[in-house]
Amino acid sequence: MRPAAVAKNLGALLLAVVFVFPVYWMFSSALKPSSQILTKDPVFLFTPTFDNFGTATAVDLFWTYVTNSLVVTVSAVLLALLVALAASFAIARMKFKGRKAMVLGVMMAQMAPWEVMVIAMYMIARDSEMLNSLPLLTAIYFVMVLPFTIWTLRGFIAAVPVTLEEAAQIDGCTRGQAFRKVIFPLLAPGLMSTSLFGFITAWNEFAMVLILDKDKSAQTLPLWLTQFQTAFGNDWGATMAASTLFALPVLLVFVFLQRKAVGGMTAGAVKG
Repeated sequence: MRPAAVAKNLGALLLAVVFVFPVYWMFSSALKPSSQILTKDPVFLFTPTFDNFGTATAVDLFWTYVTNSLVVTVSAVLLALLVALAASFAIARMKFKGRKAMVLGVMMAQMAPWEVMVIAMYMIARDSEMLNSLPLLTAIYFVMVLPFTIWTLRGFIAAVPVTLEEAAQIDGCTRGQAFRKVIFPLLAPGLMSTSLFGFITAWNEFAMVLILDKDKSAQTLPLWLTQFQTAFGNDWGATMAASTLFALPVLLVFVFLQRKAVGGMTAGAVKG
């Protein structure tokens, strides 16, 4: 093997270790007894225990947090996909006044730091009496993931030859039928990548729900993670167990879909 190839492989291995080790430490700490988590010398061999997971799931309203997270995340992603399909098709296929301004607006919205808008969002929610509201949180997450979804799907639609759509129309399809039967099936990688990105973004969001939802019955799992920190110290075992439960669904989905998801993001970013 050439020295250059060896160097690249060693570099890739080093990066893999750097990125994987924190995940390993989180999983292992979740399975350790509390006495073996904070020690002077790291403990690598231990007898696993699931007590920390019991502590994490025993928190009041745990299943309410799970339900709220799933409802707002899935709803926001589905709404974003529905709107983005129409918007990206219009941008990629139609010529209309203000098209370039619309594309520029999508790009600016994608780069917006949503955390700096928390105060404005709070004032809007307060004045409209929508604090502690899951529909409002869903709408905010929808707006957060929509720009990336539009931008990525635009690239995929632009990459589909117009001749396929025209051929379907010649065969008797309307424009809507041509989109549904010809273009939509070809968008699977883009839909997959944008759905995964949107799910991760909404699932992990913390600042908005912290400010807008003070009622525990309207809170989501990111706030559940903070409940293991008290004035008397941190329950690191329960915190690591909670972090593991919180990260596991997204991690499994990403590992299962990573090739198509990464390929979809790359293709959608450079085409069109």
